[in-house]
Amino acid sequence: MGRIRTEFDIHSTAAEVVAGIDLTGRRIVVTGGASGIGVETTRALAGAGADVTIAVRDIGAGERVAAEIRSMIDRGSVTVALLDLTDHATIDAFVEAWEGPLDVLVNNAGVMETPETYTPEGWELQFATNHLGHFALALGLHDALAAAGNARIVSVSSTALYASPVVFDDLFFEHRAYDPGLAYGQSKTANVLFAVEATRRWAADGITANALMPGSIATNLQRHSGGDDTPPERQKTTEQGASTTVLLATSPLLEGVGGRYFVNNQEAAVLDEPTDVLDGVAPYALDPAAAARLWEVSLTLLELTDD
Repeated sequence: MGRIRTEFDIHSTAAEVVAGIDLTGRRIVVTGGASGIGVETTRALAGAGADVTIAVRDIGAGERVAAEIRSMIDRGSVTVALLDLTDHATIDAFVEAWEGPLDVLVNNAGVMETPETYTPEGWELQFATNHLGHFALALGLHDALAAAGNARIVSVSSTALYASPVVFDDLFFEHRAYDPGLAYGQSKTANVLFAVEATRRWAADGITANALMPGSIATNLQRHSGGDDTPPERQKTTEQGASTTVLLATSPLLEGVGGRYFVNNQEAAVLDEPTDVLDGVAPYALDPAAAARLWEVSLTLLELTDD
């Protein structure tokens, strides 16, 4: 199969992408659904009839967003649940509380270019949040996804993946000076590698995973990065930024398709160097051997099995 092309582009909004698609009865989890593009992702999916659970650290913020969205939609629903991707007790509790099938898991939450910070386990914060937390959540929800019969996982990555492959010999900056940009880039590469290996392992269970770059959007995510110097014509609103996430979650073109990376609602070209600051995907982010290695390393770190 060649690269997937769609009718949508950099200017398309989440609402436009999902227009005409009926999600009634579909159950969807959006991590970080109470801020940034997570809000617009939730709004578009619930507006199309889905029953969306936003998994958030701040229940109060989640309830405020849920109430606002409920007031704007005619069908679908929005509920709120506690989830802190660096607190594995909350991940376990979320998984244990989930009942029935899950049609779509949107791994949207994340942190970006944070000051040097480590979890109690000694894991660098960005890798722990952006990759390991979502990895643990997906494994915990595997059976619910399989029960849906045709489930999707959507991982929000970034063109920052070009900053760094996953450095297996020094994941947590124990032997090199900490660099927030390299740490973020590594975690975003990991998001794509997860989609590659999850699809390889779970496609037989009816589960596929894809990753995406949402675009350059001014949100709270950038509070540690010093702002956005992307040219104005390449910047997006949050409604536009959520569009590729919603595309991967809902488009019939993605039926049974996984292990791919999308930018501006199109499958990205594999490029050693991006021709544009917001285009392309590095070969190492789609490398099957690196994806398999990351999976095994993640299982070991989290003391999990996926049998």
